[in-house]
Amino acid sequence: MQVRFDAINGFKSGAFFAGGIALLLAAIVFKPFAIINAGERGVVMRFGKVQDTVLDEGIHPIMPVVTTVRSLNVRVQESSFNSDAASKDLQKVTTEISLNWHIDPARVNKVYQQVGSEEQIITGIITPAVSEVLKAATAKKTAEQIITERTDLKEEIDKQLENRLDNYGLVVDDVSLVNFAFSPEFSKAIESKQIAEQEAKQAEFIALRASKEAIAEVNRAKGQAEAQRLQRLTLTSELLQKQAIEKWDGRFPAVMGGNGTLPLINIDAASVTSRK
Repeated sequence: MQVRFDAINGFKSGAFFAGGIALLLAAIVFKPFAIINAGERGVVMRFGKVQDTVLDEGIHPIMPVVTTVRSLNVRVQESSFNSDAASKDLQKVTTEISLNWHIDPARVNKVYQQVGSEEQIITGIITPAVSEVLKAATAKKTAEQIITERTDLKEEIDKQLENRLDNYGLVVDDVSLVNFAFSPEFSKAIESKQIAEQEAKQAEFIALRASKEAIAEVNRAKGQAEAQRLQRLTLTSELLQKQAIEKWDGRFPAVMGGNGTLPLINIDAASVTSRK
């Protein structure tokens, strides 16, 4: 009797174990749930038809076989492009542009329905849009303006790309004009012009400095002449006599004037000798 009960219990245990394995295999094969990772959104399809529901991050129960889920990255992505265009003065310009963009999370189902995967978004939508917008914006400016008005050109490209890509559920985060390349002849012409402008500015600076120095010298000369004129007006014989007396150390010079008087000081030499 005991043997029979043991056999029945063993059978039940085996059945439960087999049932668990079967459920696990069914869960793996049929996937009754969907896991959406961080930075992603899930596109729900029922019998291949895209639904209006968009799945956020986390685990979501789904109906196996009937429902499938495709995850799309909604993080900011960076894509680089090299595009050739012509400037307003018909100079060839090769532009390296970097675009930061992401899929609008609220419209991820429409993006997948209309365009497809991320690779198809880049090749089918973004690449031709960048090329067309860049050519249109570059054609409005001369080659020199492309260099000197880089900020204006970037703003124009930003605005046009935002409008173009928004129609497809794509958001432009930033546009960077990494580099411009021109033909060797034009690049050499620009370099020669810059050198000539620097030399002209240097010559202008030297001329301006010389002019200021000349003006300063004239002003100094005028000041000295005015000082001498005022000095002549204020100097009198009495003032000169007074200054000479104040500086006199009490000694007579060894040489007298022809009339026996001292220079500047009107003292009779004979009278001074007789007093001694």
